Amino acid sequence: MNVLFLSLGELDDLSTGSVHIDIIKEIAKHHNVYLVAKRERRKKLNTELTQEFGINVLRVKTGNLKKVNVIEKGISTLLLEGQYKRAIKKYFKGVKFDLVLYSTPPITFAKVVEYIKKRDGARTYLLLKDIFPQNAVDIGMLKTTGIKGLIYQFFRKKEKKLYAFSDTIGCMSQANCDYILRENPEIPPQKVEICPNSIDVKETSVTAEERSAMREKYGIPQDKKVFVYGGNLGKPQGIPFLVECLERVKNTDGYFLIVGDGTEFSYLQHWFEENKPSNIQLLKRLPKADYDKLVAACDVGMIFLDKRFTIPNFPSRLLAYMQAKLPVLSCTDRNTDVGEVIQEGKFGWSCFSDDVSGFAECVNQALTADLKPLGENAYAYLKENYSVENAYTIIVGGRQV
Repeated sequence: MNVLFLSLGELDDLSTGSVHIDIIKEIAKHHNVYLVAKRERRKKLNTELTQEFGINVLRVKTGNLKKVNVIEKGISTLLLEGQYKRAIKKYFKGVKFDLVLYSTPPITFAKVVEYIKKRDGARTYLLLKDIFPQNAVDIGMLKTTGIKGLIYQFFRKKEKKLYAFSDTIGCMSQANCDYILRENPEIPPQKVEICPNSIDVKETSVTAEERSAMREKYGIPQDKKVFVYGGNLGKPQGIPFLVECLERVKNTDGYFLIVGDGTEFSYLQHWFEENKPSNIQLLKRLPKADYDKLVAACDVGMIFLDKRFTIPNFPSRLLAYMQAKLPVLSCTDRNTDVGEVIQEGKFGWSCFSDDVSGFAECVNQALTADLKPLGENAYAYLKENYSVENAYTIIVGGRQV
């Protein structure tokens, strides 16, 4: 079977792990995989076809989408469909695809998906990782009225078209399935299923010696329970609430480590410079190998999501914590079911991201808890529910394509 995977990621290094790379590699064990990814103009490299890990990788030269102004990002996003379609026609013209896989974001692959579906009679499968444009409305980046409302309506039509051309929509959780069907009643329920974030499960916990060495390297107390947040520091994470939480827990018995980068990093940095907390540390994004070891040298992983979200996000960083056998403390909006999953799996605590007192109470519970069995529960839940083998079975197992 020939499988076409469309990605907005750059995916420069397939030797690293991620929710996209891991499932691509798993599918490649069984089928011929053709991966199309972007290569932003700033790299000054042309479109190129290579073979890596047995995967045909087509990196398409596109406009710049990261760290640019809204206008440039918007233009680059709108040009993506045509750029991908032309590249597929040129480089994969002799290939008949049986299955097309693609994820959100973006939603602007509709014409590419439609083209391959009509040309080859391919089955189409959407991995719904983000619900755009509503997520942008939730955090104030778009509006449903005025000039921004016109932009919203344009992308909303694109979104609905993508759903219509998708034979199957794989959602990250039950809350995602419920939301999509509620907000898009024209979608037949039978084409929506749970296909959660997944990874190639490999235990990443560290030895006592490695744990001590990493803590010493980054100036982290050896005798404290360390709460770590790692990843993007942007508007979706509700950084003002994170700061409120840090205000509440500074000078407590726990130690708090924030590692990452994003549009709100400077906001956090300013708070640190003003307050100089003794038990909280802010680090810029680290190399992946160092980051993974540092997370594993901590005790509790944290998740933050902006309280304004009406869509049920399900952050993939949850899996990284579970893989390191860390219990998880989630602070989210009231629409996601991440907290319910954590409690169902008995591997952590949850509160809402408009309740600082609730966060403080979760911290207190973690400080007095035996964390080892909770971490073991997290890893066991990961293996049972979020492995790439499980995702592969959902996507292609037992289905005729």
